Amino acid sequence: MKERLAKIRADISQFWSSRTKTQKTVYIGSTVAVIALAAFLTYFLSRTEYVTLYKDVSRAEIGRIKEELDAQGVPNEIAPGGASILVPKERVDDLLVSLAAEGFPHSGTIDYSFFSQNAGFGTTDNEFNMIKLSAMQTELANLIKGIQGVQDAKVMITLPTQSVFLNESVQNASASIVLKTEPGYQFTEQQITGLYNLVSKSLPNLSTDDIVIMNQYFEYYDLKSNNMASGPNVTDQMAIKKTIERELQRKVQMMLGTMVGQDKVVVSVTTDIDFKQENREENRVEPIDDERDSLAISIQRVTETFSGNGTVAGGTPEGEDPTDNRTGFTEGNMSNGDYERMEETINNEVNRIRKDIIESPYKIRDIGLQVMVEPPNPEDPATMTAEVRNDIQDILRTIIQTSMDKEMVPSEADDAYWNDKIALSVQTFNGKANVTSEEPVGIPWWVYAIGAALLVVIGILVFAYFRNRRKERELEEELIMEEQRETLNVDDINVEHETEATVRRKQLEKMAKDKPEEFAKLLRTWIAED
Repeated sequence: MKERLAKIRADISQFWSSRTKTQKTVYIGSTVAVIALAAFLTYFLSRTEYVTLYKDVSRAEIGRIKEELDAQGVPNEIAPGGASILVPKERVDDLLVSLAAEGFPHSGTIDYSFFSQNAGFGTTDNEFNMIKLSAMQTELANLIKGIQGVQDAKVMITLPTQSVFLNESVQNASASIVLKTEPGYQFTEQQITGLYNLVSKSLPNLSTDDIVIMNQYFEYYDLKSNNMASGPNVTDQMAIKKTIERELQRKVQMMLGTMVGQDKVVVSVTTDIDFKQENREENRVEPIDDERDSLAISIQRVTETFSGNGTVAGGTPEGEDPTDNRTGFTEGNMSNGDYERMEETINNEVNRIRKDIIESPYKIRDIGLQVMVEPPNPEDPATMTAEVRNDIQDILRTIIQTSMDKEMVPSEADDAYWNDKIALSVQTFNGKANVTSEEPVGIPWWVYAIGAALLVVIGILVFAYFRNRRKERELEEELIMEEQRETLNVDDINVEHETEATVRRKQLEKMAKDKPEEFAKLLRTWIAED
């Protein structure tokens, strides 16, 4: 056994000493990598993954849950901060069900279920009111927690005391709410309005003006008025005005900058916005188009004729009495005559138009454009020709004409009216920073130099590597050739001549060395024959 171990140790030593330095480095690195990979896989595949069982729970409740888990022999960890507890991932569902059956976690709050579980005749009015108030706060907080972006909510409600006198005015309730929101979450105006309405409708005599809502960062959520009849507030008006001016400024800057250069134009825009909103109803009756025949709804025709002797139908005034205000007459004498009366009444259809008109509160009543242009040669203002100035004037006039509300433009507006709204100045920009002409942005030359140097170094290393490999291969081949040469040059020291007895003796020695059992059988056979 010792000889075998010594032989193995000698073989390993010989193998290691025959390797080159590069091969030794590869063998050592491979061994270390395999060991590190095995350790990594063993650690991550055998470790226990912990997940959160309960979070954002009071420390006292975390302590009670930990005691219960320790009693059941469940591994657990307390998260930093002491507000969460972690358990193995494969057991979290079972623990949630089992702990919930035992009443964990105890929230410590009172909800409406308290009345069904603890109802009794010994409760006083004050105790009942306090329990009722606490239950209302808990239920309202639970409603708010269901809103997206809210992690937790604390509600404080103040209810007015009931007076025994009927003639006293009823006081309003108030509510203060602190929200724990998700990091970075922003509530929309619709969500804030819904939150205010939710709280307001949950309590009697609670107006939205008596509600205060803030988050854990002391940021207040104010309810913005959405009364369109009164128009937008001042902040919205200023935002709309700024947006309109910025859009006009961008349009003018882009057009003139394309013409004379972006760094040679400065534009300022001032506007007068009409934010008045008008709601009106129009009920109009118009005739049908003259090109078409009117549609008759009803037609009435009356025809009367008379001929012969006697009094004419209706009588003929013979004289007038000035005292009766010319309203009476006396019949004439009987005579012969003919009478004919025709009457026709036609009711035609007309156009009845009813319009409910809500006019937009955003009308541009007036625009002022102040434009400064630097001439092509800053030292010589005369290089700005009159044609270019007229083109710029026409462009600005067209922008004002198309942007202003048509009802605000007088009918007698001429070019002078529009030119009064434009202030065009051509002068040198002394406050402009001196910008030297730069070469086109591209990859610097030193980047190419570094890249070329890296390629050369990589090429040298690759060449050296293959050259070393080739030298090692040639060295190995030379060693093999020398060994073969030495083998061929060894003198045969066996001077004895081969005979039949010598050959049999060598065969028996080889058989005794390689197959001792068969050699022993052969000897026993020979002895038995003798």
